[in-house]
Amino acid sequence: MKEFKKLISTALAVLFFASMLSFTACSGVSEEQMAELEALTSEVKSLEKEVNALKSEKTKLEREIAEQNAKLEQCAKDKAETKANLQKIMK
Repeated sequence: MKEFKKLISTALAVLFFASMLSFTACSGVSEEQMAELEALTSEVKSLEKEVNALKSEKTKLEREIAEQNAKLEQCAKDKAETKANLQKIMK
């Protein structure tokens, strides 16, 4: 969760920096500023890819948890049925 917050914070910083550049566009942008903007843009793209990868991993894990819960529920039903059958046999 901390990584996700860090990613969001970085993205917001990049957006803030980009908006500052748009306000200073009248005076022109130096090559250094342009290089920094490109670096930040590539970092944002990289972080977005990481976020998407983490989201798909989360989805996969949630699906696995749902499958395991379904198996547990089936086991509980089977156990209850077996217990009921044993009680019938014992009588």
